[in-house]
Amino acid sequence: MGQRGISTAVFFTQKMNMYSKANPGKSPKGSVGVETYRGRLRLRLPRQLFGGKQKYLALELPDTDLNRKMAEAKAKLIEADIAMERFDYTLEKYGKPKAPTLTVVEAVKPKAKPELDLAQLWERYKEVRAKKVSETTMKLNYARVTGHIQKLPTVDLEDAISIRDHLIENNSGYTAHRIWVQFNACCKWALRSKLIAENPFAEMREDFRFSDSQQLKDIDSFSKEEMETVIAAFENHRHFKHYAPFVKFLFWTGARTSEAVGLRWKDITPDFQHIIFSEAVVNVSSKNIRKCTKTKRARKFPLFSLPKLIELLQSIKPADCDPESPVFTSVTGKLINSHSFNANVWKGCKNRGKRFDGIVTKLAKEGKIDHYRPQYQTRHTFITLQIEAGKSPTTIARWVGNRANVIEKHYMGDLSHLGAAEI
Repeated sequence: MGQRGISTAVFFTQKMNMYSKANPGKSPKGSVGVETYRGRLRLRLPRQLFGGKQKYLALELPDTDLNRKMAEAKAKLIEADIAMERFDYTLEKYGKPKAPTLTVVEAVKPKAKPELDLAQLWERYKEVRAKKVSETTMKLNYARVTGHIQKLPTVDLEDAISIRDHLIENNSGYTAHRIWVQFNACCKWALRSKLIAENPFAEMREDFRFSDSQQLKDIDSFSKEEMETVIAAFENHRHFKHYAPFVKFLFWTGARTSEAVGLRWKDITPDFQHIIFSEAVVNVSSKNIRKCTKTKRARKFPLFSLPKLIELLQSIKPADCDPESPVFTSVTGKLINSHSFNANVWKGCKNRGKRFDGIVTKLAKEGKIDHYRPQYQTRHTFITLQIEAGKSPTTIARWVGNRANVIEKHYMGDLSHLGAAEI
């Protein structure tokens, strides 16, 4: 590059820097982006060069520090040529003679620009679904999807490929798949409603497949010895021994946290032979909401073969028990807030800049258990121990409100590290 070319490039770079300072978070018109696609570098060319269509220059180079510097240098050269109105549309100038494999890739096939983008469609879709799903589903699950949309580099349906790449690169396979399911459902509804001409996510199922091992890693059961260690720590804790019965119940029944929080004395038969799980309590925006169970079906849990559990429930039942009152309460006698229990008691939290360890976190740091596990692992522990004890997947599924094939698929692995399943 001659001296004049270097001066032009420097001048253009200075203009770009001035624009970036004046417009933080925005890319100036004519800028060229450096991206990674499936481990290879490519340049994102400005739309205005191709009549509003997004095109890429595939470099066919691995994303290494050296190659990225080369790509950034090529991007600056293109930006300078655009500014001086001498951009080479044949792309020969930008490396094609030296790299025969250099190709131009169109992001999507040309089509009419949809009237609504993904964010707008999602808001309309939520309004429709609000009449069909529970309040907690709307405030928790749908709110998470909204959060992911806000983090996308674009919400333009013409850039569905970029949306796909962002989801895959920035989330676990399981999470990316779940978000895609919602995007696909939203656009299927929009297509039926004549809001868009086609659903760009419809053919992406294979791109979002994830292995069973990605979901199995969420199952991290306590051993029987570790379970007893956790229970003992709660029983002997100066401030939080009040929660020991609650923790025992979670370990000994495999109940979902929301089901245990929502359990009332009327749900336990007077003869202490069965528990009827029919409701759950979840916390949304610091408000406890009572709803049906996750499966929307009541289930009967047998107590008659579990004397330790019967003894526990009998010991905490008040003499003048109100059938409508909760079985387990907070220290102040109110419904347990699962978020507060986790933050203040089980895991710990930071308060006024100082870190306070919860009971289980402290046990892990002291080496009394192998490592920290979230409270929901109490459910996984119960299921795993029952399998190790020889209970059938069908029986366990009936007890915990799951499907037998799910038990078989996700829990029946190597159980040699576990002890006996008696509680």
